[in-house]
Amino acid sequence: MIKINLQKAKNITHEARRAKRAEEFAPLDVKATIPSEATAAEEARQAVRDKYAAIQTSIDTVATVDELKTILETM
Repeated sequence: MIKINLQKAKNITHEARRAKRAEEFAPLDVKATIPSEATAAEEARQAVRDKYAAIQTSIDTVATVDELKTILETM
């Protein structure tokens, strides 16, 4: 029987979350430097921060690997 270390699985999921967050931030980082688009870009960046903060909390509180898989599928 294969035993999965839940803490290591959470760490891997956090890495995936960080990568996905960075991917969503990339176009907004450019827009944030354009004065006419900076306000809208910052609002969008905050929405991304909020989204991934909620995902981070979900990852930290899961009890099974299946729950982690579900989180990965929804990102």
